[in-house]
Amino acid sequence: MEPLFFVMAIMGCGDGNVQCTQARVVPVRYQSMAQCRAALPYQLAKNTDVDYPMIGAACQRHGAEYAKNAVGTPRS
Repeated sequence: MEPLFFVMAIMGCGDGNVQCTQARVVPVRYQSMAQCRAALPYQLAKNTDVDYPMIGAACQRHGAEYAKNAVGTPRS
């Protein structure tokens, strides 16, 4: 399983920032949500070629997440 990381999706939106759809995913992995959010302005400026009236971006969590089992707690 992969470790947890964050990616940024570039979204294309209609006028008024409605009906947004994912146009692409930036090919950079970020170690934290904070790092991904800090890169938003740079990546938005770099991805202005999306064929929509408006663009946006969203950070998304990817990879495996593991649940911790407390000691003595039965697993289902």
